Amino acid sequence: MQRSVQVFLLIGVLVSYGFAQATAGSSTKENLRHCIDSIGTCDRSLLTDAQATQITSLQHEQNVWACLTGYGECDHSTLTADEAKQIATRQQRRNVLACETTIGDCNKSLLTPSQAAEVAKIQADQNQLNCETGVNSCDYSLLNASQVLQIKRTEREHNLLACQTGQYLCDTSLLTASEANEVAQSNHQTNLLECKTGNGYCDESQLSPADAKEAAAAQRERNALACEADDITCDRSALNVAQARQNNADPLGASR
Repeated sequence: MQRSVQVFLLIGVLVSYGFAQATAGSSTKENLRHCIDSIGTCDRSLLTDAQATQITSLQHEQNVWACLTGYGECDHSTLTADEAKQIATRQQRRNVLACETTIGDCNKSLLTPSQAAEVAKIQADQNQLNCETGVNSCDYSLLNASQVLQIKRTEREHNLLACQTGQYLCDTSLLTASEANEVAQSNHQTNLLECKTGNGYCDESQLSPADAKEAAAAQRERNALACEADDITCDRSALNVAQARQNNADPLGASR
């Protein structure tokens, strides 16, 4: 009996030791993952000398990458002299690119005089293009007198074209009397066609009595054709007597 108790106690000790070893191993691996991925807490005291050396090298390389690319935080204090010089050059070039393309953060105080002049020219050219095309904001304060006159002419031309083609951007208040008359006639013709064809938006209030009569006749003809074709748009109640008779006869003249 005493021997059995001793064996049982020995087994318990071995199981507890094995569990402790497994737990310690799991904790060590988890800590190593934290150190590798920079997630959670990295306890360097749990690392072997080789692991600590490797982690230090990895973290340094990750920091150099962050400094070079601009992604993430850059710790300049851990850089070597050569690395700091290379990264300073890369950051300066990245800043010039941001200033010239307006993509990213631009710090104009870091530009050389020649770079600042080039960036100013690019921005002025871009602003003039914005003013000419109407895309993005236009800063008139960056334009000289001749450029302002040119932009105003271009804006009037764009507005006239918008009015002539029925675009919603049309501002009729900017048109001359002759331009306004031309646009009104064009809009009237377009509206009449929309009323006759059923396409677009028909504003019947803009039709003259003669236009309304013409549009009504076209609508009746269109409806008669739809009924002949058994189209779902057919309104048989709108057919006149002759159309109804024609519609009720088959192609051979027999009643349906």
